[in-house]
Amino acid sequence: MTAISDATGQPLESVRAFLDSRHGRHFADDVQNGLYSGATLADAIEQATARWMGWTIGRSTSKQYGIPMGLPYLTGFVIHCEIVEESLVA
Repeated sequence: MTAISDATGQPLESVRAFLDSRHGRHFADDVQNGLYSGATLADAIEQATARWMGWTIGRSTSKQYGIPMGLPYLTGFVIHCEIVEESLVA
């Protein structure tokens, strides 16, 4: 959680919402792939975080989820999941 929070600048509560989402499951799968390749847990998390921060939100994802184009993928989905969770509570 800390690695994602540090990379995105988002609070831990937002990261938790992301990790609890289906998008967080895909992130966890990416970490698992790193572990399978022989990386340590810390390295697998760092690699997945860097990969997701390197991708950017494209036009179709922006239209589908309302996340601004060009935003780092990880940042966009962490914020998106926080907004979705807040809308469910309110």
